[in-house]
Amino acid sequence: MTNLNKDQIKELLPHREPMLLIDELRNIKKLFSATAIVNVKKDSFFVQGHFPSEPVMPGVLIVEAFGQAAAALTANGLDKETYNNKLVFLMTIEKARFRNPVIPDCVLELNIEAIRSHGKVWKYKGTAFVDDKKMADALWSATIVNRK
Repeated sequence: MTNLNKDQIKELLPHREPMLLIDELRNIKKLFSATAIVNVKKDSFFVQGHFPSEPVMPGVLIVEAFGQAAAALTANGLDKETYNNKLVFLMTIEKARFRNPVIPDCVLELNIEAIRSHGKVWKYKGTAFVDDKKMADALWSATIVNRK
């Protein structure tokens, strides 16, 4: 499978609205890379209070979207039995840089890549774009844990 829609992402992740930020996962290369799509809308839950007269997607939510995209990439690539009853938790966020504000009514594209895995710990890198303009980038680590 090279693309996942939002319903298919919901089968892989525990996130639900309003915290499910990614709308699609495209160009999936199993356990290696993908492009996540986040439709940043004027009525997105964070716009009302961040900043009402000049809305901007918070950087922390861009990082959360990176994490969700990486979790979906990993869950989609692993054997279903391996991932069943598991969660992916962020462990570290390194070198997160926010280069331009993400203004609502845009499509945020997150290019993510799994750069290393060691047991249950994975390391990823990602770059966020709007209309080919770099908005943010980061390195982060996550771990796969059992659900309680």
